[in-house]
Amino acid sequence: MEDVAALVFDVFGTVVDWRSGVAREVTRLLGDRVDAERFADDWRSRYSPSMDEVRSGRRPYVTLDVLHRESVDDVLAAQGADDVPAELRDELVLAWHRLDPWPDVVPGLRRLSARYVLAPLSNGGVALQVALARRSGLPWDAVLGAEVVGHYKPDAEVYDSAPRLLGLEPAQVLMVAAHTSDLAAARQRGLRTAYVHRPAESGGRRTPPATDPAADLTVTSFGELADRLGAT
Repeated sequence: MEDVAALVFDVFGTVVDWRSGVAREVTRLLGDRVDAERFADDWRSRYSPSMDEVRSGRRPYVTLDVLHRESVDDVLAAQGADDVPAELRDELVLAWHRLDPWPDVVPGLRRLSARYVLAPLSNGGVALQVALARRSGLPWDAVLGAEVVGHYKPDAEVYDSAPRLLGLEPAQVLMVAAHTSDLAAARQRGLRTAYVHRPAESGGRRTPPATDPAADLTVTSFGELADRLGAT
């Protein structure tokens, strides 16, 4: 790891707790009309299929906010809330801009920022990433990811963009994620990888693997990641 100069991060599930945050905002906006946690799970389940339309070339690139706005209509219909007005549907989409980081994230990032360039490498759009950073004080040096290159992970263009835009070799960039598939795609493009075990990401409905044997590092928190990388 001595040559690593930058860390790039998956965001949803790795940096922020998407499920609790979305459920909180759904409850705030819709009250007890819907099951907020089931709403969050259903919405998230439509995340990858909606991006597949872009990845496949069946539609041009649009931001994740656009995809979320389209899929929220289906989620509302599935929960019998077809009468929710358009302006409230638009506000629901902003739930993804108001997610909280896991407790270990900000202290860990602050330690890492003294030594490394830090940036999100997320499928979330630039405005969304800026909103999350301003909300919680995420110390990013840049915002990278899908909207910057007009592709969604795991398209190679997203991973290739990080070293290219930061002026580094791929092996000098460490991809940090709680999803082994994300890390596998990053490794195929020559990035180093660190797996963060987030057992609560899906509210205990699914148990992620405790380790990623193919990753350079497996940790349980950003604090441990800072320890392993020698960040003070």
